[in-house]
Amino acid sequence: MDPRSEVLLRQAELFQGPLLVAGAPADGLLGQLPQAQAWTWHAGDQGMLESRYAGRSHYGVEPPEVAFDSAVLFLPKSRELAAYLLNALASRLGGRDLYLVGEKRGGIEGAARQLQAFGKPRKLDSARHCQLWQVTIAQAPEAKPLASLAERFELALEDGPLHVVSLPGVFSHGRLDRGTALLLKHLDGLPSGHVLDFGCGAGVLGATVKRRYPQSRVTLLDVDAFAVAASRLTLAANGLEGEVISGDGIDAAPTELSLILSNPPFHSGVHTNYQASENLLKKSAIHLRKGGEMRLVANSFLRYQPLIEGALGNCQVRDEADGFRIYRATRG
Repeated sequence: MDPRSEVLLRQAELFQGPLLVAGAPADGLLGQLPQAQAWTWHAGDQGMLESRYAGRSHYGVEPPEVAFDSAVLFLPKSRELAAYLLNALASRLGGRDLYLVGEKRGGIEGAARQLQAFGKPRKLDSARHCQLWQVTIAQAPEAKPLASLAERFELALEDGPLHVVSLPGVFSHGRLDRGTALLLKHLDGLPSGHVLDFGCGAGVLGATVKRRYPQSRVTLLDVDAFAVAASRLTLAANGLEGEVISGDGIDAAPTELSLILSNPPFHSGVHTNYQASENLLKKSAIHLRKGGEMRLVANSFLRYQPLIEGALGNCQVRDEADGFRIYRATRG
């Protein structure tokens, strides 16, 4: 079991009434707390929890409209996202308890100071490098609309500025990351047809391709509900149309694609997790039509070329700079 859940369950007697567990890891926590419901923004966790505890898990960027007497937040990696989530939960808990659980290396001690905005926080437990904090909400704050926390910036591209809308918790929030910047330089001569922006984040790649190749159908896919919401805002900010979907990895993607573009993720919270990226590479041939192409950027130290060659039979490195490589491969 996840160590954060273990620390939480050591204090299970605290949770006698309806409890909302926000950002719960996929480890059967709801099985240990039958009075609890979950709120998650991770499509993979939602699928797992819904299959095991039908009707008790809720997916999205806002707290579900269900009754709860207390809530516990599993600390996310992003401080901005933690602030939004704590505010959203506290706005529903006037006079009641809000809990925060997380790992020391994930910044739980610093994050606990964010609880001071709602009352006097106290540490309830500490074990296995994790801590559990509690605060009674003295006065429920007004919920901050998620859109008010968006970071908006422009990218100076050859065909004009691209307006990007990023939300808390989205990869490279509020700025263009170096990997995507390098891949943006290699979008020449793309095949027309159905394009997938895998792990779309704020939708930079998908929006750029749709504007440059307006005849193409573009689908943007991400496991994170905040990324899905940000991508929709980015498309709208540029007057572009595209399909934005949430799903747990490449298995959720359409087939018969002409092109897969990606700056694939390899982090889950503070942990390294290559599964989604490796599944993308290994299963790319299933989703590409014959003659379809994959172009992606990845850190130079990642050994992706053998995986791409194993799936598609070919792979070339088009560029290498700033610690990143651009890969190109075609399904024969």
